Amino acid sequence: MNRLKQEIKHLFNLINEPEMKILPAHLAFFMVLSIIPIITLIAYVATLFRVPLNALIDTMQGVLPSAVSDILLPIINGEGLSATIGISMIVVFFLASNGTHSIIVASNTMYGIKHSNYFIRRLKALILIVILILLIIFNLVVIAFGNNIVNWILELKILSAVSPALYELFILLKWPCSLLFIFFLIKLVYTIAPDSKIPSMYTNKGAAFTTVLWSLATMIYSFYVTNFTHYDLFYGSLTNIIVMMIWIYILSYILIFGMAVNASNYKIEMSLEENTNKED
Repeated sequence: MNRLKQEIKHLFNLINEPEMKILPAHLAFFMVLSIIPIITLIAYVATLFRVPLNALIDTMQGVLPSAVSDILLPIINGEGLSATIGISMIVVFFLASNGTHSIIVASNTMYGIKHSNYFIRRLKALILIVILILLIIFNLVVIAFGNNIVNWILELKILSAVSPALYELFILLKWPCSLLFIFFLIKLVYTIAPDSKIPSMYTNKGAAFTTVLWSLATMIYSFYVTNFTHYDLFYGSLTNIIVMMIWIYILSYILIFGMAVNASNYKIEMSLEENTNKED
């Protein structure tokens, strides 16, 4: 009981820190900024391997603004990336890493760790933004709209004989595999972020918390986008991007909250270990 009270007290103190009020919105903005260039890059790589992306584009048109398809369709049709788009992607990735750089700084503050070399932090920030955007896209493509995309793929004539069995297999494996994949990458983010080595075992609680709430938030987002077809009365063509930004803001807040859970757990463990050593 005392342990639970300590955890709640530590967590409450961390939640009231300024970074918890500012960082989720800061991170969400930069994640939205970088999500379209990442989708563009994935589309380009997929075309090199002749992977059909029509189902993905159809799905994204229901989630992202129509301007995104204007960027993706020429790439899918074989026209490739232009120099302008390539340079823009590099600039956007660098700007977007400001969000994950803030995660590193906030993580150091939560754990009480000194900041490392600035250039090392910037490199880590670039790695973290790629991981987080891949997580966002995975949530969209597999959890939110995976059933629609798999149905489209299985409608191909070459798969007609085995499509029912493959669809059932996808439904069976979708959640356990998705949860494991999300848990692993979020745990990786929580392990990489601090500038000092934090034992991996102390990131499990926050990673599990974030994985479950991310999945629930994505299910609600998918249900909303799929079933509420008249939600554009106020914002018109901007509605898709606004709804997506709200979803990403919620994911960002959960991510930062999970980091606070880990830091709280770590501080309590270290305090208990220190008291045990003193008693010995």
